[in-house]
Amino acid sequence: MKSRDLSASVVCAALLMLAAGCGDGQEPTPTPSGPSRAVTSTPPPGSPSAPTTDETPTPAPTTPFPPPLSSPSSPGTPDGDAQDALRRGDTGAAVRALQERLDQLGYWVGKSDGTFGLLTEQAVYALQKAAGLRPDGVVGAKTRAALDDGKRPDPRSTDGHLAEVDLDRQLLMIVDDGEVRRIFNTSTGTFERYTHQGKTYLADTPRGRWTIDWQVDGWRDGPLGRLYRPKYFQEQGIAIHGYTSVPPYPASHGCVCVTLPAMDWLWTQDVLPKKTRVWVY
Repeated sequence: MKSRDLSASVVCAALLMLAAGCGDGQEPTPTPSGPSRAVTSTPPPGSPSAPTTDETPTPAPTTPFPPPLSSPSSPGTPDGDAQDALRRGDTGAAVRALQERLDQLGYWVGKSDGTFGLLTEQAVYALQKAAGLRPDGVVGAKTRAALDDGKRPDPRSTDGHLAEVDLDRQLLMIVDDGEVRRIFNTSTGTFERYTHQGKTYLADTPRGRWTIDWQVDGWRDGPLGRLYRPKYFQEQGIAIHGYTSVPPYPASHGCVCVTLPAMDWLWTQDVLPKKTRVWVY
């Protein structure tokens, strides 16, 4: 439901919940996300009101991504045992060829510069997830086979421009008229209960069909942490946003997290303007 259709009291409550961040700069507990997603019915206090315009960026946090509440489980077997496997830190023509192939398939890898860094690792995670492999970020025989076979995730939408979030595979996809254009590794809510200030909440990313209705062009402070250039698509404070580290498994407080460079690209290319549809399934 859009804010203009809500009563004044509900609008105020929604704006307070929008500021609840996923990143936690003080303790490894997810940020509460609002009444319908929480065991209790009260969001955390201290959430600032939403601005009427985009804000000026503030300095980046230095805290790591909050750890998962339980050990992640991933399908398949690791692919990093082969001696000729490519992994983070490698350089050269083979890495450049890998990056170009990932880009060709739609996996966002940033610049193809021949250096296997963070963004290449993130793209490999995404490919491995799409292929049903364990996302270890290492390019061995199984991952090479997935590259050769052109493994890509299938979207659910058939028309229009939108973002799709596959919770099972932890993938964010940009889709145009039923064709996947870009694919990102993402980390969403852990779907586990946690306690904050004596109240119990659920760290979930709600499934449904939403619309990006509010965004902040900079770091946004929440009661437990900060979100980078968030694009809010759900009235209880759920956003697609950047964070300093994005593991290949659910570990967030409920938001859809991507790397800082990926979030910059989404903004610079105006890939997710306001009113963009977001499907979470």
